[in-house]
Amino acid sequence: MTKKTAYKKRRLGKKIKQQRRLPVLVTLRTHRKIQTNRNMRSWRRKKLGFSNKG
Repeated sequence: MTKKTAYKKRRLGKKIKQQRRLPVLVTLRTHRKIQTNRNMRSWRRKKLGFSNKG
């Protein structure tokens, strides 16, 4: 088991925050032109790019 460095923990936290869906208010305000969050990431398709070494 490895310990998370402060850099890695900060980056993981940012990626978790980006995983949220688009607010309904944005969808209503743009008259449904914007419906999806372009920062959404699937755990199987897109990897974060961290190495396993630490």
